[in-house]
Amino acid sequence: MDAVDRRIIAALRISGRATYADLGRQVGLSASAVHERVGKLEAAGVITGYHAVVDPSTVGLGVTALVGIHPTNEGDDDRIAEALAELPEVESCYAVAGEEAFVVKVRVAAMDELEKSLGRLRRIEGVARTRTTIVLSTRFEGRPNTPSELGPVEA
Repeated sequence: MDAVDRRIIAALRISGRATYADLGRQVGLSASAVHERVGKLEAAGVITGYHAVVDPSTVGLGVTALVGIHPTNEGDDDRIAEALAELPEVESCYAVAGEEAFVVKVRVAAMDELEKSLGRLRRIEGVARTRTTIVLSTRFEGRPNTPSELGPVEA
């Protein structure tokens, strides 16, 4: 992966719907050359997919919480992660260093649903306890980042 590939990735992170011609103008290549590079990035597993970014509150998910998962001494991280993946309200799961084994992002419609969700999390075999931080507002999320040595990508 070279600097041009990195600029293509940065541009796609800003606008996943950009055409190959748009991307080509941004990175100084033809549309066909960009198409080939994007195909190679997809085949190599660098680009793993495209998705729509949705405002959670507009689809009825007005409560977001970050929940730290503390395992028991006998807790199996793989089994805990599999159980977390079964819960539809768990949007993201991060294995972390420290006292907690995981931090998960939970999105639900209301506080009473968060309470029920926390109960389900605590009943997972191998979970000793949880620590919950409720998000009051989101300043930014899922922000594309551009490596500083490449400079900003023009939109």
